Amino acid sequence: EVQLVESGGGSVQAGGSLSLSCTASGFVFDDHIMGWYRQTPGNECELISSNDGYYADSVKGRFTMSQDNAKNSVNLQMNSLKSDDTAVYYCAAGPGTLLPALGTCSVRDDPFGGYWGQGIQVTVSS
Repeated sequence: EVQLVESGGGSVQAGGSLSLSCTASGFVFDDHIMGWYRQTPGNECELISSNDGYYADSVKGRFTMSQDNAKNSVNLQMNSLKSDDTAVYYCAAGPGTLLPALGTCSVRDDPFGGYWGQGIQVTVSS
């Protein structure tokens, strides 16, 4: 069974930091591009980082993605958080390049049939 399990979300004040983790199982980790997306109500699902070096402009310089191949996991260190970073964050795995935006952060709107976590809430209060 394929699983992507996110952890580490929560609430923080603006300027603070949070770290998200995603542990993958049930597929060949090294054969997939891993990424972090986020979505807020009424907005698209936005790719914010992937392990092929991509960072959205909105998080560049503040967020850092890393991976641990031995643990089949990826992490997202989020620093200097802003209220605009409040969203549900999703871990995703794709067989190729991840799309920069989707309708929803789920396989339903993923034309490549990638794998998705259940999402984790991050709330930044100003």
